[in-house]
Amino acid sequence: MRWSALGLFGLLSLFAAVPQVQAAGEDYAVLIISRERLEVATSCEIGVYIQDQLSARLFQEQSTSFNLPPGKVSLRLKLLPGQAPGCNPGMLAPGSQEIKLQAGEIQKYRIAMAQDGMYLKRADLGY
Repeated sequence: MRWSALGLFGLLSLFAAVPQVQAAGEDYAVLIISRERLEVATSCEIGVYIQDQLSARLFQEQSTSFNLPPGKVSLRLKLLPGQAPGCNPGMLAPGSQEIKLQAGEIQKYRIAMAQDGMYLKRADLGY
């Protein structure tokens, strides 16, 4: 048992010594969407739609990330029906936002609220 643990640590140290892959060779972008701040005062679940496909469900204090191909991406936010009262979405489809992504880029957005409804606001990566 002791030798297997030592062998495992030895393998892990070899992987740590391998240099990281450079971002220049990547052919995708990373999009992070966060609901970590309490800007949207609802306990309802928020659906994140990418190209009109439900891609994530976010509760308060959650975030999600996507590896996407570079180019323009259509994003839409919508309240999802749930078991909490008052979480039924409205009759009108919410407007969408377009975000342009470049290969090797990391973009972070947070969900914010305006008079017209929810939207994505650019945020700092924080690291």
